[in-house]
Amino acid sequence: MILILCGPPGVGKTTVAERLQSRLRDEGRDFRLLHSDDFSRNTYEQLYERVTEADPATDWILDGTFYRREYQERFRDLPDAHLARLSASRETALERNRAREEPIDDRGVHAMFGEFEEPRNPDLTLDTEELSVEEAVGALVRYVQTWADSPPDSRRG
Repeated sequence: MILILCGPPGVGKTTVAERLQSRLRDEGRDFRLLHSDDFSRNTYEQLYERVTEADPATDWILDGTFYRREYQERFRDLPDAHLARLSASRETALERNRAREEPIDDRGVHAMFGEFEEPRNPDLTLDTEELSVEEAVGALVRYVQTWADSPPDSRRG
């Protein structure tokens, strides 16, 4: 399974991704986590290479803005890939960004909100202003469990 967490900066992707990985590990499910911030150049090319060159049985959580629909769709076309859209208002994202250890410039947050292309038919949409981190993680865990418990021939991807 490849679980793609996308959305503009400051919506909670990294916080949710890290807690999700921990919770899934506690349940005996080993997911590798990659952050788009781990790559300084050609981010989505490197992310794609890392995932596609790994053992196909590897389960992934991918944390990134995926702000262009072409990125979203390229990753979503991979086998057993699922896209979760995380959202929050621009104001909330700006506040969260400013509270980070290493915030990005406010102009970057504004730019990414302006350039973010909404995914077509995300598998899951989570509003992180309405949901706590634990509620968002819980929703994702339930999604993973549903996928994992379904017969392989009924899975999308």
